[in-house]
Amino acid sequence: MTIHASLPRRAVAELIGTAGLLVVVIGSGIQASDLSRDVGVALVANSLASAIGLGLIITLFGPLSGAHLNPVVTLTSWWARRTGGEGLGGREALVYTAAQTAGAIAGAVVAEVMFGRAPGTFSTQIRGGGHLLVGEIVATAGLVLVIQGLERIGRPKLIPAAVAAYIAAAIWFTSSGSFANPAGTIGRAFSDSFTGIAPQSLPGFVAAQLIGGVLGLALAALLYGSAGRGPQDAPAGPAAGAQALAPVSVSPPDSAASASGIEPAGPVNAAYETVG
Repeated sequence: MTIHASLPRRAVAELIGTAGLLVVVIGSGIQASDLSRDVGVALVANSLASAIGLGLIITLFGPLSGAHLNPVVTLTSWWARRTGGEGLGGREALVYTAAQTAGAIAGAVVAEVMFGRAPGTFSTQIRGGGHLLVGEIVATAGLVLVIQGLERIGRPKLIPAAVAAYIAAAIWFTSSGSFANPAGTIGRAFSDSFTGIAPQSLPGFVAAQLIGGVLGLALAALLYGSAGRGPQDAPAGPAAGAQALAPVSVSPPDSAASASGIEPAGPVNAAYETVG
């Protein structure tokens, strides 16, 4: 069953979901580096935990807020609405982005406290060099293409598993380790750990992620058509052309809505409907 939720409720879901993601990413990185001095083994553990956690969080929060967890995904949703598809309005996109950023910082602090480390310590891991920025462009473009492509061929229910699998792979095949998330990147600056990034490296990474997001949208439009309508040969289906990571709106009976206290808002998203 999908959920009718107000913007504040959806923003809280984005904050908690993004915080949870950062707890998984940073916490598993700290645990892995503490248990093994082999960087490869630590990266295997970190990538698997990150992918599993991300898939679960998207599945859990998708019916509520769309589980964007990432300002780039939110901006692509906003752009989809501007070009005739389903997605977020400008005000919603700003609220989502702010909630995601706050959640990422909170998640980093929680992870540090959980492992007995001093919270709020900035990372000293400088991640510089043009090759790393190219890695971030590729990682973010691929992420957007996976999401947009599945939406436009009418297979949005595959997005949680597909995104999790893509991130697990991209951590390995990109030079940057596939941060691919401006809010998550800012959050990682608050952890001087295996997965951290020094504050001075943030501008380059965030800029590369935004460029990657634009590139991913352009590739999706080239391959599958605009967000408002897919290509002529795309499989037909109720979710074709829908913004899969947009807020959900399903109208329950009035009495049930009153009893639950759930408030109406947001466009329809069939991606996370429960099959009965």
